[in-house]
Amino acid sequence: MYKYVKLLRIEQWVKNLFVFVPLFFSGNVTNIDLLFKSTLAFFTFCFVASSIYIINDYLDVEADRKHPQKSLRPLASGAVSKSQALLLFVVVFALTVGMIFFLRAAYDESFWQFSTIIGFYFFMNIAYTVRLKHVAIVDICIIAVGFVLRVLAGGYVSGIVISQWAILLTFVLALVLATGKRRGELINAQTSGRTRKALDGYNVQFADIALSITCALAIVCYLMFTLSPEVQQRFHPRVFYTVIFVVFAFLRYLQQTLVYNRTESPTKVIYKDRYIQVTLVLWLAAFLLQIYFK
Repeated sequence: MYKYVKLLRIEQWVKNLFVFVPLFFSGNVTNIDLLFKSTLAFFTFCFVASSIYIINDYLDVEADRKHPQKSLRPLASGAVSKSQALLLFVVVFALTVGMIFFLRAAYDESFWQFSTIIGFYFFMNIAYTVRLKHVAIVDICIIAVGFVLRVLAGGYVSGIVISQWAILLTFVLALVLATGKRRGELINAQTSGRTRKALDGYNVQFADIALSITCALAIVCYLMFTLSPEVQQRFHPRVFYTVIFVVFAFLRYLQQTLVYNRTESPTKVIYKDRYIQVTLVLWLAAFLLQIYFK
């Protein structure tokens, strides 16, 4: 059973928590009906993402067998056969379609918007898997658009209007994560060789500049989000003070990356760095106080 769970990459489902962003920032987390809708959307994204992971591993099985880490994946290692992978894809894809039509039966008003987003996400990532992941800059932009689609889906199923600054912040934040990951791959490639074709369009200097720019943009977008009229009206005006935590977190991440040359992906840095973890907890607590205890 573990080999199938690994093929689905369930650990990556954490990315789909962005579906709950509109619910959280609107102060409606305690609304059971909206929480249920967002949860359905979350699992729909989980299933469609897993179906894409299976296709990716199926198409890249020969290349993965030559990679030091990817060779341990279920298909590349032979733990799961190609026929078993295709069967699992059919099951997961059927679950995706089933979740979409369940949403239609329960909440017809958001069906077309949500199903369009899921369809676009699926075909965009198929194009990414087949070709676009090999095109530098396009590859990280597609990853960022995927996060925006998650937020938009959460907004449609819950009926919550999403701030333009929140959408832009999501896009830029995802660019930070994707660029940081590419930089780590570039550093590792200096000793183990390049394992991703898109890396030919990057170098460490470019990645450092792009990472600095996207971090600065993310801070600006967050600041503008907290100062936007709808956010100021919904929460207490002092919500903009939470920018302090955001600035510190990004500076700490840049320090870990550019000064100490930590080559892990941004998510791994967050899991390991106590300063960033404490900052995120303090930011979350401060924001919760503004939303639910104003």
